[in-house]
Amino acid sequence: MNKKILVVVESIDIEDSSGTKGRVALIKNLFDAGYNLRVYHYTLKDIQIEGVPCFRIKENRNSLLFYLSRIERNLRRKTGIKLNPIIEKYFGFSFTLLNDRNSIINSLRQINDFNPDLVLTLSKGGSFRPHHAILKMDYLHSKWMAYIHDPYPMHLYPAPYRWYEPGYNIKEKFVKEMFEKAKYLAFPSKLLKEWMGGFFQTVMEKSVIIPHQISGGQRKNIEIPNYFDKTKFTILHAGHLLKGRDPQGIINAFNEFLGDIPEAKNDARLIFLGGRNYYTNELNNFSRENPQIYVSEDYVPYTKVSVMQDHASVNIILETKAEISPFLPGKFPHCIMANKPILLLGPYRSESRRLLGDDYEYWSEIDDVESIKNKIIDLYKNWKATKSFEISRPDLLYYMKGKSLHQTLFSIFER
Repeated sequence: MNKKILVVVESIDIEDSSGTKGRVALIKNLFDAGYNLRVYHYTLKDIQIEGVPCFRIKENRNSLLFYLSRIERNLRRKTGIKLNPIIEKYFGFSFTLLNDRNSIINSLRQINDFNPDLVLTLSKGGSFRPHHAILKMDYLHSKWMAYIHDPYPMHLYPAPYRWYEPGYNIKEKFVKEMFEKAKYLAFPSKLLKEWMGGFFQTVMEKSVIIPHQISGGQRKNIEIPNYFDKTKFTILHAGHLLKGRDPQGIINAFNEFLGDIPEAKNDARLIFLGGRNYYTNELNNFSRENPQIYVSEDYVPYTKVSVMQDHASVNIILETKAEISPFLPGKFPHCIMANKPILLLGPYRSESRRLLGDDYEYWSEIDDVESIKNKIIDLYKNWKATKSFEISRPDLLYYMKGKSLHQTLFSIFER
């Protein structure tokens, strides 16, 4: 494979977000598929991906935008006055983002020994810094694939996450221009492509689906924390609980499950991993009342989380109460790779449910306590009978691995 791909990515630090984990897995699978890669990243620290040439883009600290961004930051820190809402209302974006965009542009313009066949922009959260940069570089538009991991801007999110940001109209204009100028658009989810296609006509004309990737095999020689007992029936939720991902339903269902099957108190555990979040106080109260519920105090490193997912009896994917969830959760490929049953709690219309199938038996709305309890009982009985209950989805393993990715890109290069 002689095709060259220039990857411009916001971060390759897998500990900073679930989004970055997915981007790094994508880069690794591109490399494993035989593409000639060069990665330019805006991570704050110097990080390498084994076998892949990676170049850290440095922040320009001598520009007017840099000094303006520091003035805003220092004023906010010392007085509590937040100028960014006013700045974004008029400019659309913060001075920090605009300076970061220019820093990326300056670095990419120095490349003179790598002529890519494809330029892939990857980001996280709501910043899209690499996308901002390539949008200003007209000579790369004919090779540009813009990867859109989430809806954007925020007023185009489905409820309950929808809200109008300062400068929302300028942000929407940025997205419209990006969709028009990019040669290709990539989405991790079919539902997300269709959702954004409802706002921008060009989406449906030039899009491909590249799901979050599975990369690597089983983790070895990683110490499992004392609170995780591999011999127990462990229901594990790993990841940040954003507002809307209410754990009340699963907790109430778990408590009712223990009430219906008292002997399960000896070998059933419900574990929540992740740093402080909107529901931390509520979770801690439940944990104090029920010793079978454990809540981690701080962020747990990705390597340890992955091992616990591998050894959990059941992995939870918890989404919000909504009519639709077009997102493909970053943890979805990890849960498929762990090969353990997934307790999917979310809307009827969701990308996770679409992939698992309409007939997937361990799905429920997040607040249907009776349904969730019955599913836990069924999972527990299966676990008691086999101690090695697996999800066994080779179709999804293939869908999120390098061969499927290669087929998608091959179809692009052959156009």
